[in-house]
Amino acid sequence: MNIDFDIPTIIEGYRQGYFLMADGDDDQINWYSSKERTLIPLDERFRFPKSLRRVLNQNRFSVAINKNFSAVCDGCANRETTWISPQLQQIYLALHQEGWVHSFETWQGDQLAGGILGFSIGGAFIGESMFFNIPEASKVAMVKLVEHLRHNQYLLFDAQLQNPHLERFGSYLIDSDQYQKLLEASLKLNCEFNS
Repeated sequence: MNIDFDIPTIIEGYRQGYFLMADGDDDQINWYSSKERTLIPLDERFRFPKSLRRVLNQNRFSVAINKNFSAVCDGCANRETTWISPQLQQIYLALHQEGWVHSFETWQGDQLAGGILGFSIGGAFIGESMFFNIPEASKVAMVKLVEHLRHNQYLLFDAQLQNPHLERFGSYLIDSDQYQKLLEASLKLNCEFNS
């Protein structure tokens, strides 16, 4: 399905459970969905390695929201193979300016250490990508983001696709029917990401 770059259309696509990715060598952006979705638990199932507890206790990183959104976009796209094309970065920037897409960042002093890019709608946070410049920074961002979403009473943290990194945090798969029900319930909420 090709994408209409109109912001209300993009928001509606996310409301229906789709997400955007640039595809192949031509960087064409398309809508995607999948038969299974990966969720990060916002309840007691969330976990993280014990070694990370030590890092958290040392307070090596501070956190911020949208302090340097464009740098987080750049960091998430800066890899050998990426689905975040320059055009998709521009879409994220437009969505950010409208208050839909956010960066949740870890900092070490005045250096951006890592961050997570995501779409917030109702009580759902749809994680698009994450990166780090300093080891452990994206893991700290994940723990602090879960705390932030819990505090603001989000119902859903969608990580889209499963990988071994996310499994260490207790991520789990649900089928598309379960996902749609949870998404619909989340969209009835009016959570504030920036608070």
